[in-house]
Amino acid sequence: MQQHTTCPYCGVGCGVAATIENGVMTGVEGDRAHPANYGRLCVKGSALHETLGDHGRLLAPRVDGREVSWDDALDQVATRLAAVRDEHGGQAIAGYLSGQLLTEDYYAANKLFKGFLGSPHLDTNSRLCMASAVAGYKRAFGADAVPCNYEDLEEAELVVLVGSNLAWNHPVLFQRLRTAKQRNPLMRVVVIDPRVTDTCEIADLYLPIAPGSDARLFNGLLAFMADKGRHDTRYLRRHTRGVEEALSAAREEDTSLAALAEACDVDAEALETFYYWFASQLHVVTLYSQGINQSTSGTDKCNAIINCHLAGGKLGLPGAGPFSITGQPNAMGGREVGGLANQLAAHMDYHTPGAQALVKAFWDAPHLPEEPGLKAVELFAAVERGEIQALWIMATNPVVSLPDADQVKRALAACPLVIVSECMADTDTLAYADIVLPATSWSEKDGTVTNSERRISRQRGMLPPPGEARHDW
Repeated sequence: MQQHTTCPYCGVGCGVAATIENGVMTGVEGDRAHPANYGRLCVKGSALHETLGDHGRLLAPRVDGREVSWDDALDQVATRLAAVRDEHGGQAIAGYLSGQLLTEDYYAANKLFKGFLGSPHLDTNSRLCMASAVAGYKRAFGADAVPCNYEDLEEAELVVLVGSNLAWNHPVLFQRLRTAKQRNPLMRVVVIDPRVTDTCEIADLYLPIAPGSDARLFNGLLAFMADKGRHDTRYLRRHTRGVEEALSAAREEDTSLAALAEACDVDAEALETFYYWFASQLHVVTLYSQGINQSTSGTDKCNAIINCHLAGGKLGLPGAGPFSITGQPNAMGGREVGGLANQLAAHMDYHTPGAQALVKAFWDAPHLPEEPGLKAVELFAAVERGEIQALWIMATNPVVSLPDADQVKRALAACPLVIVSECMADTDTLAYADIVLPATSWSEKDGTVTNSERRISRQRGMLPPPGEARHDW
């Protein structure tokens, strides 16, 4: 029997056809009908069935190091969280979620923490990879709205890859782009990266820029387009505001080709070629990922890219737009239902007019906070200071993944109540848990995920949960 589901590894969101025989998954292949991958899978996705089984799985709840029943575990969760809230208020409780959760898991957790425990401190490890992209889109468009889809890669005349080693990190999209380029010999690809990567294989032009010079490069492009009369004045007049301020900010540093080439450490002729290609083509997609986002000025870099597309009217039509590629399988789904500390739900923020009253009424939520909560790094700093007395971690291993592992260890060791929902029996974070709840994994979960192009796909539970594992929601 074959069942259709979605790969859990990255933000591409590939469709998977899994073969089930006698309760065992014997193989997987790409779902040829799924529009994210049309049957393609990378090496990780094609080996999904080999990762399954009970070996190393967490099979029963534990409280204070002792296996207990689910009723006892949940009683302890409720009793201890209530005690913290009664003594210190909802602000002393926090949750730290993961892009590995399903959208339904995210929604239920968000509603519990913000609506009923009264804590705004619910953030996610998606903060570590996607926060800059989110903030950039919201600055530019007023919403966390990715204005592209994968078909745009096939309809573009020019694809610019910046801060993205697509060949390694999103190989199915790389294959799709390479195929599109083979079919359309007029398509050009530019790769902008300090390193020569495998993605350069399909590049018509490679710019080995100095690390950190991305914003300068795209600010220079904005000025170049203005100087060459390549701003779409009609589009700018009808759909934007602030172009003069943006251009003025871009010109605060010398935007001559010679100065830009020196600042970015690239050949001036190659830089001019890139600028000319971008300025003269309408159907341009700029594909960017963690090389842009994970920076001390990541949001500014995102906006420098978006500004160039706005200035040329290169979005809102096939084969054009600024396209941030997501790292985790459901980072986007979490953002859609409010799984960040500065969000409420359904793309509404705390400052969105009427949002608090609407969410409070819809949830019938008695304790909805009025201000945003602490974001991931700030959150663990507050745990270490004792401001957070209870922390529930779901589907992530912050002792490994957060930037300062020693600080996270100190914070968890000092926290009076640490609850961890986890599918594996041995992780670095579990060593600090007072209550451990066994969770289901990919082949057992049933719900939805949203990929980089905002396509919602089903993830189907095909195998029974091992032991006493339960779904996160």
